[in-house]
Amino acid sequence: MLDENLHALLESADGPPLIAYEARGEIPLEETDWHSHVRGQFFYVEQGFVITRTEHGSWLLPPHRAGWMPPGEMHTVSIAGPSHAWGVFIAPCATVGLPDRPCVVGVNDLFRAIIKRAASWPRNAESEPERDRLFAVMLDEMRRAPVEQLHLPMPVDRRLRRIAMAMFERPDDTRGIEEWASWAGMSVRTLTRLFRQETQCSVAQWRQQARLTRALERLAHGEPVSIVADALGYATPSAFVAMFRKAFGDSPGRYLARQAMGA
Repeated sequence: MLDENLHALLESADGPPLIAYEARGEIPLEETDWHSHVRGQFFYVEQGFVITRTEHGSWLLPPHRAGWMPPGEMHTVSIAGPSHAWGVFIAPCATVGLPDRPCVVGVNDLFRAIIKRAASWPRNAESEPERDRLFAVMLDEMRRAPVEQLHLPMPVDRRLRRIAMAMFERPDDTRGIEEWASWAGMSVRTLTRLFRQETQCSVAQWRQQARLTRALERLAHGEPVSIVADALGYATPSAFVAMFRKAFGDSPGRYLARQAMGA
């Protein structure tokens, strides 16, 4: 929970152009009411999962990604704990050049370091040259951050969300659609119809995107391709690499190297 003084600052266009804070703790999976913020918001997740709904869809934000919410964008938020994240609120006048729609972006070490430094600044202090310079660098990094194509549209129906979260948490689970439908207490026909209606993709397509998301998360931590392939349920590392190359047009190593350079 945010204290009243911090909440008042975050909902004002005046004051510091950037306000950052750290959020840590065990948080139940409860969805907030629909709301918006005066300021634009980046939410960087280091541990836990964030699910946000907007008029453009419902998305899952995995660890080591940053979600961007433009000023005034109506949304809801669910956080599955334990969690560790940083919130970064930017005054509307400073959001020029940032995306005009919600999105998920990759972040590099410099971006993370500045966020963590900014969270230690006095929240209502006068502007200082050092902070202004770091803020300018942060904005540059935000503008050039690669927009992730791994948006995971999350279904709204509680039964479908239960299936989706189970698939995401256990990417090596090989249950077929009939078993998932039985597990959730619904017919296969209802499951397939609702899942496509709420996510605009089939169950199989969604599961592959979830596996790709988990693959990037583990590869970014330096895990070998063979370990990642096994954790995701692939019979061989070569089968995983083939799937990865088909999705991203490059091998895991080369793709991560391009992302690190901001390509």
